[in-house]
Amino acid sequence: MLAALLITLREGLEAALIVGIVLGVLRKLGRADRGRVVWAGAVAAVIVSLAFGLGLNALGIAFEGRGEEVFEGIAMLLAAGVLTWMVFWMQHQGRQVQLGLEREAREAVAGNDARMLFGLAFVAVVREGIETALFLTAAAFSATTTQTLIGGALGLFGAVALGWIVFVGGRQLDVRAFFRATGFLLILFAAGLLAHGLHELQEAALLPIIVEHVWDINPILSEKSVVGSLLKALFDYNGNPSLLEVVSYVGYFAAIWMVGQRNRRTSARIASAAP
Repeated sequence: MLAALLITLREGLEAALIVGIVLGVLRKLGRADRGRVVWAGAVAAVIVSLAFGLGLNALGIAFEGRGEEVFEGIAMLLAAGVLTWMVFWMQHQGRQVQLGLEREAREAVAGNDARMLFGLAFVAVVREGIETALFLTAAAFSATTTQTLIGGALGLFGAVALGWIVFVGGRQLDVRAFFRATGFLLILFAAGLLAHGLHELQEAALLPIIVEHVWDINPILSEKSVVGSLLKALFDYNGNPSLLEVVSYVGYFAAIWMVGQRNRRTSARIASAAP
C-alpha cells in the first residue's frame, strides 16, 4: 500500500504541476477561457491511462503458473528500469520541461490552436498515467489488490491536495525537495523490484539459481512480521534472497552511485564554464 501511495503521490503531483503550468500561462495571457481545452486533454489522458492499467491487469490475470511468473518478472524489471530513468530524468530535465511547456502553451494561444493545447495536456498527463499504471501493476505483485487500490487512491488524493495548495491556494511548496525525497525512496523501491523480478524469473526457470539462499534472517525479521511486511510492501524485502538477487541489489546501487557521480561532475563542469 505504501509503495502505491508513494508512486501515485509523486506521479499525480507531476501531472498536477504540468496542468498548472499550462493553466498559469493561459491566465497570464488573459486566455483563461481556454482552460477547458486543457482540462479536456487531461481527462482524456486519465481515461487512456485507466484503460492501459486495466489492460495490464487483465493480461496478468490471464496467465497462470509459469506464464504468470514470467509476466510478473518482466513487468517488475520493466517498472524498475522506467522508474530509475524517470527519477534521473526529472532531476536534470525538470526546469527544461517547465520552460518547454510554457513556450508551447504560448505558441498554441498565439495560433489560437485548441488542438495543440489539448495535445499538450494529453501527452504530458498520459505519460505520467501510463507510468503510474505500470508501477502499480508491479507493486500489486507484492501486496493485495485492495491494499494497492487504497494506497493509490490516497496518493492521488494527496497529489490533488498539494496541487490545490500550490495553484489555487497560492501557497509555496519546495517542489525540488519533494522530488528529491520521493526520488530517494523510489530508487529503493526500484532496487526491490529489480531483485524481485529476477526472483520471479528464477522461479520460472529462466534464470539460474546458483545459490538458493545466501542467508536466512526470517527467524529474526520475518517477512510476515509487522516490520517485515512493511519493508516487503515498500521495498520488496526478502529475508532469504538468492545469490542473483543479492548481486543485482548491490550492483544496482553501485550503478546508481556511479551515474550520480558522473552527473555531479558534469554539472560542476557546466557551472564552472558558465559566464
